[in-house]
Amino acid sequence: EVAVAAMLAHPQVAHVQEYGCWAVACVCVGTDDAAALARMQRTADAGGIELIVAALQAHPQVAVVQLGGCMAMGSVCSGTDAAGLARRQRAADAGGIEVAVAALQAHPQVAEVQAEGCRVL
Repeated sequence: EVAVAAMLAHPQVAHVQEYGCWAVACVCVGTDDAAALARMQRTADAGGIELIVAALQAHPQVAVVQLGGCMAMGSVCSGTDAAGLARRQRAADAGGIEVAVAALQAHPQVAEVQAEGCRVL
């Protein structure tokens, strides 16, 4: 929630968006335990999905923001339960598909962006 709050407070600061996305990605890693799934849901409930999409939209030419954003979206939207499916739908409704495609198009030579962008899709 701290990372989400920082991203919300500083949407035009690329470094805040980059590190906020990385923090979300790290906190939300894993689907093998209830605690990880709860962290993903807390992030979504705090508006994290929409903020990740906003970060990707605000900084399309900053590869590290695109990488972190795609990693974060992939992490938050993990899970095969109903809540995981709902988070994926929420990301799609927020424009997640379009920003992932835009990241792939904007950074064709950055292998990490290509890998994470594809993972999100």
